[in-house]
Amino acid sequence: MAKSLILANGNIQVGLNQNGLVSDFFFPYVGSKNHVRGLTHKIGVWQDGSLSWLDSGDWNIEINLCKDTFVGIMKCFHKKTNLELIFKNIVYNEKNIFLRQVEVINHTDNIIDVKIFFHQTFSVYDMPQVGTAYYDPIRNTLIHYEGKTVFVVCAESSAIPFDEYSIGLFGVEGWEGSYKDAEDGHLSKNPIEHGRVDSTLSVSVNLHKKEHKFVYYWVTVGETKNEAFELHDYVKYRTPAPFIESTSKFWKAWLTRQDYLQCSITEDSQMTLFKKSLFYIRGNIDNRGAIIASGDSDMLQHGRDTYSYMWPRDGALTVMALLMVGEENISKHFFKFCNDVIEPDGYLMHKYRSDRALGSSWHPFIKDGKPILPIQEDETALVLVSLWEYYQKTKDIEFIEAHYNDVVKKMATFMVNFIDKSTGLPLPSYDLWEEKHGTSTFTSAAVYAGLIAASKFAKLLGKDGDEELFISTANSIKESILKYLYNDEIKMFVKNINTANGEIIYDNTIDMSSIYAIYNYGILPIDDKRIIDSIKTIEEKLRLNTGIDGVPRYVNDNYFRSVEDVPNPWYITTLWLAQYYIHAATKAEDLDVVKYWLNWTVTHSPLSGVLSEQLHPYTGEQLSANPLTWSHAEYVRTVMLYHYRLESFGICEVYNNTKN
Repeated sequence: MAKSLILANGNIQVGLNQNGLVSDFFFPYVGSKNHVRGLTHKIGVWQDGSLSWLDSGDWNIEINLCKDTFVGIMKCFHKKTNLELIFKNIVYNEKNIFLRQVEVINHTDNIIDVKIFFHQTFSVYDMPQVGTAYYDPIRNTLIHYEGKTVFVVCAESSAIPFDEYSIGLFGVEGWEGSYKDAEDGHLSKNPIEHGRVDSTLSVSVNLHKKEHKFVYYWVTVGETKNEAFELHDYVKYRTPAPFIESTSKFWKAWLTRQDYLQCSITEDSQMTLFKKSLFYIRGNIDNRGAIIASGDSDMLQHGRDTYSYMWPRDGALTVMALLMVGEENISKHFFKFCNDVIEPDGYLMHKYRSDRALGSSWHPFIKDGKPILPIQEDETALVLVSLWEYYQKTKDIEFIEAHYNDVVKKMATFMVNFIDKSTGLPLPSYDLWEEKHGTSTFTSAAVYAGLIAASKFAKLLGKDGDEELFISTANSIKESILKYLYNDEIKMFVKNINTANGEIIYDNTIDMSSIYAIYNYGILPIDDKRIIDSIKTIEEKLRLNTGIDGVPRYVNDNYFRSVEDVPNPWYITTLWLAQYYIHAATKAEDLDVVKYWLNWTVTHSPLSGVLSEQLHPYTGEQLSANPLTWSHAEYVRTVMLYHYRLESFGICEVYNNTKN
């Protein structure tokens, strides 16, 4: 079940599913150590002698972000009783606190008694079979703990604490969980359990006709019991309500300090999604530099693992989007992360955990009986490309100088040496889609751009020998790309090549990334006939002409495919096509197609604005990981490029929102 919302503060991330229920809770790193993975917290309402859980189908549920802030709002309306619950959900920006404000509204003319049940279970360290939960009568809280992770749970209404609780077991000895104890409207107050444990508490609310009251629920988390209790005491001292306002104001201030664009012809829906995208991107970034692909644990990649890792490529592309809106601090932490994990020979591995540990991988170290590097070389190259963009924005020469030898020179030297002498192209590595081993057009163009960036750093710092080496190698790669990787018969740059027995074997699969890399990384000018012809090929042979429209990654892509012989469109590749039309525009009217694709993205996003990886080609249902950081980054980048182009035509001004 894809996420409808994520909330985070750079240390914890909470993911809510389509019913607004907690289904992910990362701590102490965003993306690492998910303490709810595979489980779901429940919320139920007892009224008129029956219990209704929010995921029962009895509720109409609408989930969104409050305007211009990273505060989640849920409107839940019971279809039969006319009871309404309006949740405001936050992860407090300053401390590790997850808090819900629930406005309970009686729309009837009767006096009603309501009980709100909050259920929680924590798979601490991804080990649901290990843990302890107990009731603390001194602070009137529920505690879940294992090792160096302690959760404190509490709820109240009108400063009156929860009145019932139960600690239970699930999945062992025939027990289903403490939430079953709530089905008669009462909890048994069982005080402690260990093993596969869960807990439930309830808050009672009496409502007169047309009356509304507030219930507050919060979870604090720390590495020790004292740390978690200190946060709980802090909530009690301040009272819960101010945390909502404080968090809202912080995120509004964070948003308005960004350099983003506005113009009279921009549709409100486009800018609304743009702002939400900035929040979701920030929500997938750990304070120590990791930019994870997605915290959506419900989506198991290849059925074995999640997207809760940092791919250096995704991180670099996200940094480039953030730099366009003036977000420099996050970028700096990302580069420090890369500095810490770079291999001695100058390359980056497949992916990493947020705590800098090596991530899982399916890339073998051997092929055809010979050792190979299990890498995607574009991930190394694009870090240099993004680092140059960071310097252009910040002019932070001291940071660059400090990392020149350890990062810039080391990476560039690796790329110089990782060359096929027979073709002049980069040696084979895995492509950006992590599927094919070979020399791909995308990777080759990225390596060219990475070496160009490295040569500029060398020139900046007076490293004449390095500059000459890097730029000459880059130019040689560019010549080889044009010599070997364009197929005039199919009017397209090829997906990749391999060599066998001295002969080149071509993979002519039409892939959007191939042409994107050519115009995005400066291999050819945008008006070159080979680019124009390749885009025509994309429009004719890859773009979907049935269903919802959009652009798949490549012809016959079967990853997460749900319709036979019809690949799924991706937000990323569709927005890449829009970016081509931005670069190619010579007059304002040429940008109408870009406006179409921006509106297409808005149309195929839910109210909350989360963008997944893929879409069903006919229904538009979101598929795969959600929200995907890369999808949001490409949307932000496309909007910014669109506005820059409008500005170049004298139609739209760029301005810093803090000036207004």
